[in-house]
Amino acid sequence: MKLIGPFKQVVTLANLPLRGKLFDEQLEIIVDGGILIQNEKIQQVGNFEVLKSENKNVEIETIEGEQIVLPAFVDSHTHICFGGNRANDFAMRNAGKTYLEIAESGGGIWSSVQHTRNASEEELLKTLSERIDFLISLGITTIEVKSGYGLDVENELKMLRIIKQAQGQTKATLVPTCLSAHLKPRDFEGSNKEYLQYILTEILPIVKEENLAKRVDIFIEKSAFQPEESKGFLLKTKELGFEITVHADQFTAGSSRIAVEVGAKSADHLEATIDEDIEFLAKSDTVATALPGASLGLGEKFTPARKLLDAGAILAIASDWNPGSAPMGNLITQASILATFEKLTTAEVLAGMTFRAAFALNLNDRGSLRQGLKADFVTYKTNNFQNVLYNQGTLNAENVYIDGSKIK
Repeated sequence: MKLIGPFKQVVTLANLPLRGKLFDEQLEIIVDGGILIQNEKIQQVGNFEVLKSENKNVEIETIEGEQIVLPAFVDSHTHICFGGNRANDFAMRNAGKTYLEIAESGGGIWSSVQHTRNASEEELLKTLSERIDFLISLGITTIEVKSGYGLDVENELKMLRIIKQAQGQTKATLVPTCLSAHLKPRDFEGSNKEYLQYILTEILPIVKEENLAKRVDIFIEKSAFQPEESKGFLLKTKELGFEITVHADQFTAGSSRIAVEVGAKSADHLEATIDEDIEFLAKSDTVATALPGASLGLGEKFTPARKLLDAGAILAIASDWNPGSAPMGNLITQASILATFEKLTTAEVLAGMTFRAAFALNLNDRGSLRQGLKADFVTYKTNNFQNVLYNQGTLNAENVYIDGSKIK
């Protein structure tokens, strides 16, 4: 066993409800605390000196100076396996060009598809690994990673195999998601319905056979796939044994309702969600995932996080790190800004990046500091945990632990 501490504050995020609003007074904060680790899991959290006196032969890892500790963060929605760069899209958008104008000039998702297809496996693995390392440096140890920039059998499988290869090179947990239904590729000769059938018959059986992903995603939007064809596709993917998630209500309302109807683990984006669908989400177990990075990247309104929480929804917060609409990648900064605009409590933001985000990925073994859970946590050199969000991402993580071992 190993005892790590003492910490000025241990913010456990234990014993908090999965859904609905939270108050900071509900946070369990252990002063001068320690974390006892055994077999890569948390054995006990409590006062450091008491734990030390009760466990005479324990290995001590001493924390120098004043530090606080939080559960490690979970980024439940990213697109960090990609080739190329879309800085020109960002510049054109800020200069007033429309989505259609950018796409017609060679930008948009199709630009990333071309860059990703042309990138070598070595290049994609290198850049993916660099982005994983950056997220780890922020204290994020569980990372969802989507395909969706291949859009044919060869290149979707290339992406998913590279994600699997990256998992073998990092201590972080990667959760791969097949997003072949990102949009119908320009070089596919057929309808949307025919392309979705192509995914079902040509791509997903290999994904399942090689165990490349257990989750499937689809972008339901006027520019991508329409509601009814998407619903049929999602139901068929469930029949194949996949968990499902949905890009929903980013620009137009309605698809979050489909996500709930088909039993999706999460509905992500929701910037355009209307009040009646907020109530529909709140009565379900489908996680409402806010992606403030996309709002910042596109200059669009934020997910109505306050309304969702007040209605009783399960709210997660993720980065949506991608080369087009959300290039920042800094989840802590994004979540801090979302909190300012949506008036979220610190407890709500921290929950949205930890155990509630883990629930969106169907992971119940992480996200808070309590007995039996995975010993993933992050420390900061400060005497007050509130400084993490107050500094909006500029207070850097001091140490990051995965399975009880310091990796940063």
